Amino acid sequence: MYKAKHITIISNKKKVVLNVSTILYVLMMGNNADIHVSGGTIYKTRMTFREIEEKLGDGFIKIHRGGIVSAMAIHDITDKINLSNGESLIYTQRKKNQIIEQFHAKQKRIISSFSHAGIPVTDEEYRSHYSSFENLPFAFTDIEMIFNEKRQAVDWIFRYGNPALAKLEKMPLERLIGSSFGSLFSNMDSKWLRSYERATLYGETLEIIDYSPEIDTYLKVICFPTFKGHCGCILFNISDIKFTKNSSDAEKALMLYFGKLPDKNV
Repeated sequence: MYKAKHITIISNKKKVVLNVSTILYVLMMGNNADIHVSGGTIYKTRMTFREIEEKLGDGFIKIHRGGIVSAMAIHDITDKINLSNGESLIYTQRKKNQIIEQFHAKQKRIISSFSHAGIPVTDEEYRSHYSSFENLPFAFTDIEMIFNEKRQAVDWIFRYGNPALAKLEKMPLERLIGSSFGSLFSNMDSKWLRSYERATLYGETLEIIDYSPEIDTYLKVICFPTFKGHCGCILFNISDIKFTKNSSDAEKALMLYFGKLPDKNV
């Protein structure tokens, strides 16, 4: 895993401390840098390209003369660099192979660091580890990611699931546990992979609200890292959730939740 670190910049005449893991990419115009972070915020600062490269470290890849992107943020590289948050960036096409090679090397380094130490081996060990999840009123699963030869996440295996998961997935646990998602659902939608990959590789906690064609249900999913190479997922059927407004701060909280207000803890 990448070691968390912070950088300090001056933006809008104020000192700002940024967690490097939240930085997606940086675009330069002369000595003016636009630092794009997760959540959509952009911090403007004056800094040379060399200075920003040195500050960010080797977890970033130079994609053209004025652009550098976090390897953590990349989902794949086609005619553009496609980020896990849905954005796409242009890059110097003649350096495509070099950029792809760098990206795969950094992905490989992360995946190669995975260790089986401390990870349950049998179904019984998983159930023992997650015994407190058995009777929860919402679905929970621990999944192990499957990577292809290019170190891209292509599927996942259910290693643990509680009874509420079986109800949500409309399938008995005996069939779910130990099976890959793709083998169970031929209409697998790969959109879930981006978020699960980010949680697994880079330690992010993410929320997805989307339609699942596999079970014909609108879902809210919160995913987070568990063991190395794994992530945990809490799943809700959106139709079962009711929002209640308990105070005058609720609207402000919702705006922050949906990215309409700047997060003070970047």
